[in-house]
Amino acid sequence: EAALWRDVFEFAEEWLGFDRGTIKATVLIETLPAAFEMDEILHALRDHIVGLNCGRWDYIFSYIKRLGRSPNRLTPDRSAMTMDRAFLAAYSLRLIATCHRRGAHAMGGMAAFIPVKSDEAANAAATDKVRADKLREVTNGHDGTWVAHPALVPVAMEAFEAMAGPNQLAKVPQHVPGRVDMLELHTGPRTEAGARENIRVGVQYLAAWLSGKGAVPLYNLMEDAATAEICRAQLWQWLRFEAPLDNGTRLTGELFDRLFDTEVHILADIPKIDEAAALFRQMVTAAEFEEFLTLPAYDLLLNEL
Repeated sequence: EAALWRDVFEFAEEWLGFDRGTIKATVLIETLPAAFEMDEILHALRDHIVGLNCGRWDYIFSYIKRLGRSPNRLTPDRSAMTMDRAFLAAYSLRLIATCHRRGAHAMGGMAAFIPVKSDEAANAAATDKVRADKLREVTNGHDGTWVAHPALVPVAMEAFEAMAGPNQLAKVPQHVPGRVDMLELHTGPRTEAGARENIRVGVQYLAAWLSGKGAVPLYNLMEDAATAEICRAQLWQWLRFEAPLDNGTRLTGELFDRLFDTEVHILADIPKIDEAAALFRQMVTAAEFEEFLTLPAYDLLLNEL
């Protein structure tokens, strides 16, 4: 795919009479297979590459999608899968090492926390979490980052003032994670509350998507298709293997149906919620895992035309 984009860039440059390398790109590494091909991506785009970028939410989804068909790969609650541990920490450090070895910039990922205008304490907590996330990135060796809301740019800028210069290309992690590190599963609780949150977020996001919104603030986080995919993938995985929860129960079909009906009932007044709930439930309970949530969702939109 990187080679295809190289051909597109070079065709456009030739067509427009631009010098080779005028078009620049930063590539999001947001799938598990791509994380094992970062050197090859940099090489294919060597005349155009600026850097590689961590896309953590799609990456979590890809990890579950590619490895989640095995019962020994049961993930904990989404909130337990943080960038400072397990496969996510390894992915960040290996991206930095790969980029800096090749002279490319290593960009950090988006912190999903957003300002909370109605609650000063919650807003301060969200800001502190973003600040900690950005300090981790700059300490690891990232050269830049991005955030979910413009108001958080100053927080990120403050953290990255710790850099001694415009970038950290000379910095390489002392330990470059290998294959085992890149596949290390997060540990942490797997809870009924986590299952309920996945249902609420997944169904609400899908309803908003069907109404024409691509990014939606929910429960003080900026949710997008990737985070909805995490919700769907986790529920599909947990339900498939009747995953044990921390309260001693297992996520059986009966328990899932009860949780789903309870949570969706609370959301009854939201536009498109019935269509979203039906589709989300169908995809979570399907025998085979659909590659992307949006594929059947597009079919719903087409049927409305």
